[in-house]
Amino acid sequence: MKRRDLLAGAAAASMATSVAAPSLAQPAAARTLRVIPQANLTSLDPIWTTAVVTRNHGSLVYDTLSAVDSQGNTRPQMAEGWTISDDRLTWTFTLREGLRFHDGEPVRSQDCIPSIRRWAARDTFGQVVAGFIEEMRALDDRRFTVRLKEPFAFLAVALGRSQGPAFIMPERFATTDPFQQVRDATGSGPFRFVPGEWNPGVRAVWTRFDGYVPRNEAPDGMAGGKVPRMERIEWTVISDPATAANAMTTGEQDYWEYPLHDLLPLLRRNREVVVQQRLTDGTYGCLRFNHLQPPFNNVAIRRAVAMGVDQRDYLRAVAGNDPAGWGVCEGVFTCGTPMASEEGSDILKTRSIERARAALREAGYNNERVVLIAPSDYPQINALSLMTNDVLRRMGMNVELVATDWGTLVQRRTSREPVERGGWSIFHTTAAGDALNLPPVHLFLRANGANAWFGWPDDPEIERLRAEWLRAPDEAAAVRLARQLNAQAMRSLPYVPLGYYWQPSAWRRNVQNVFRSPATVFWGISKA
Repeated sequence: MKRRDLLAGAAAASMATSVAAPSLAQPAAARTLRVIPQANLTSLDPIWTTAVVTRNHGSLVYDTLSAVDSQGNTRPQMAEGWTISDDRLTWTFTLREGLRFHDGEPVRSQDCIPSIRRWAARDTFGQVVAGFIEEMRALDDRRFTVRLKEPFAFLAVALGRSQGPAFIMPERFATTDPFQQVRDATGSGPFRFVPGEWNPGVRAVWTRFDGYVPRNEAPDGMAGGKVPRMERIEWTVISDPATAANAMTTGEQDYWEYPLHDLLPLLRRNREVVVQQRLTDGTYGCLRFNHLQPPFNNVAIRRAVAMGVDQRDYLRAVAGNDPAGWGVCEGVFTCGTPMASEEGSDILKTRSIERARAALREAGYNNERVVLIAPSDYPQINALSLMTNDVLRRMGMNVELVATDWGTLVQRRTSREPVERGGWSIFHTTAAGDALNLPPVHLFLRANGANAWFGWPDDPEIERLRAEWLRAPDEAAAVRLARQLNAQAMRSLPYVPLGYYWQPSAWRRNVQNVFRSPATVFWGISKA
């Protein structure tokens, strides 16, 4: 029996034998949005980790100076607005009146400046921004300036982009070492975190922050009015997809962020459940190497693995056989966008285990142990991981598959130790298309060694081309440089692109005002 049939059958049996849930007309149920999140929330600090589940938490409790709307325009958010000097070197930001943190303290310029500094130390685009900043200075509690070394048109975009924004924290937390986790989630966003109800792996809770003053605008992408219409947001971690599907069909849960693709037909047959593509961008897969440790500190071995990868197999493992649910994308930039290119991507078109096995022998592979960590509680990423496990074994590599939960993977991937001391060799992750469409935002493409994202690739030529792209005089030059970047990435392989799939969400029909956005947000949503 195929894996898909087994899962679907188990879910169907579970739904058929379950007892109908009681009516949800009670006032408490109407005021609470009950959510099955994509993964376990183990860290509260969206600057310390790039885990999407932590970023979604960050969007509940923090706010940003700017934000990007559904058309890709950058709009003021916490900021009332900003001005740029004639020489384009000084930006002056003015905060909106009435902004307060969850502890009642006003949001000040003195909070924004260290928040930007902390973000800039860790975020891919933030590191670029930091290289342009000469000085930041508070003029008063509501105004501060950012003085640049040279003109940089992307400042407001960087501060408010959907995938890694500069969340504003109180000064006392924003001054925390960016490589240490902040454990207190006091922000100024529309919801406040309830630490006493947080049980990692089981449950997390947020309540409406009545002191939040939203912009007087309709929500639009990540911009506009973040109106908190629900009194409580409750996340319940349900790692078994069949159990999660049953909870949705019986009304025990209201919203499932990332339902398993195998179970979508069953969910669609329930008239009380809506299944829609809420996220505005495809979800792109990533096979990430540890460049510091053998065997993947050898570029020839990385290239051998890329030769054995067939994106179509990976995408079918996640999203099924319907080609409308996924797409091959054999380059590093988001397909269908101006920077997309397949320059130098022939290696990804090899798709041959035999040729990969031969290349592995020629690269001098000496049976080094490969530790592949896979999140058993994150079905989509787990499917990618299991596919790589199969590819590597067929190539003849000595693979140890370590099954763990997503929260543990997020912690372990920070280790730079060899595998004998708790390190790792490969993990998989995903990113939305708008996180990979331009060189300065592309997390997986950054190749600045010790300061790069987990895996720590070191390729000075990629870094040189990225810096040149930022100063490109026109779009034609930017496109040319993007082609060169793709070709160089295919030579050094900081990661292996795995194509993209479309990830629908599911919610009960009485959940209303669900709007499309590049990330999962819960402001604006209400229940009938």
